[in-house]
Amino acid sequence: MKAYKNLLSLFVFVFFSANIFAQKTEDMTKDEWKNEMEQLTVQKTSLTSTLTALRSEIANLTKTRNSLQTYEDCINGIYTMLGVTKKDVDNFRKQLSELSGKIDAQQAPKADRQAELDAMKKNKISALPEFFTTVHDQLQRKLDAWEEKPKEISYLVVRGDCLWNIAKKKEHYSNPFAWPVIYKTNRDQIKNPDLIFPKQVFNIPQLSDDEMTKYDKIRRNYKPAPPAQAQAQSTH
Repeated sequence: MKAYKNLLSLFVFVFFSANIFAQKTEDMTKDEWKNEMEQLTVQKTSLTSTLTALRSEIANLTKTRNSLQTYEDCINGIYTMLGVTKKDVDNFRKQLSELSGKIDAQQAPKADRQAELDAMKKNKISALPEFFTTVHDQLQRKLDAWEEKPKEISYLVVRGDCLWNIAKKKEHYSNPFAWPVIYKTNRDQIKNPDLIFPKQVFNIPQLSDDEMTKYDKIRRNYKPAPPAQAQAQSTH
């Protein structure tokens, strides 16, 4: 590109020089004209040399460009060196995206996320520039900064509590439909899930991934009964 710009500048210079010279010759003496011609001859020699050098540079650049691999060929060459296919890389990219989402959402247990990341670090595909920083630096930093909640916390029942409302609390599940987990964990204290008492101390366990998915699905699919239907049922 630089060579093309230089060549264009050279032609522009020659063009304007010729026009200026044509205007000057109208008022020149013979000696002035001779001196001007000598100077122009020197300039011509210099410009011809520059033009030859530029043409040579253009030829070399063209040769270099023609010898370069395409981007696709370079990528395929890297895949071949690693012994992987494009499908392998696509699957790795998808897996990394899913893991990033889990870590960003702090989807417990943290140990499982660390194990997934460690496995991805061992995969040779993680050495590709597209993935290296994310896998070997950014995600590990996020995991290190993740302060995991205890697997089980204690909760003191107060007047007016019910399992539905306890499960609904933000510090617990933020999902009232997960109340059966609290009930099953504290069966030694809860004989009837509709009857709990102040000053009871319940253990509130973390939800597993399967439980979280299960109760989120129940919440999404729940449709409250229409008011008229609910009123009719209450009269029976």
